[in-house]
Amino acid sequence: MAVEVVYRSSRDPERLFMDKAEADRHDKMLELAERLAEVLHKAVPSLNESQLEEAGIYMARNRDVFARAFKSQPDALSELLEGAAADD
Repeated sequence: MAVEVVYRSSRDPERLFMDKAEADRHDKMLELAERLAEVLHKAVPSLNESQLEEAGIYMARNRDVFARAFKSQPDALSELLEGAAADD
């Protein structure tokens, strides 16, 4: 019988990872998403919980693109727009 080491995300217990670093990255992404959702809720209180969660996760997953956009490269957001058009 083989033994496998798996890592569970503390913020998303259903997800299992084969690599500790990957599990840590996932936890950090979810932590950022949660904080972003809190900020968005303060800015736009009319958004419901599901919308806030979805927006927070989207922004956290695309944090590198948003970071470039906030650092005087607004055209970086076109990557997300092009990606959304390809998904449609």
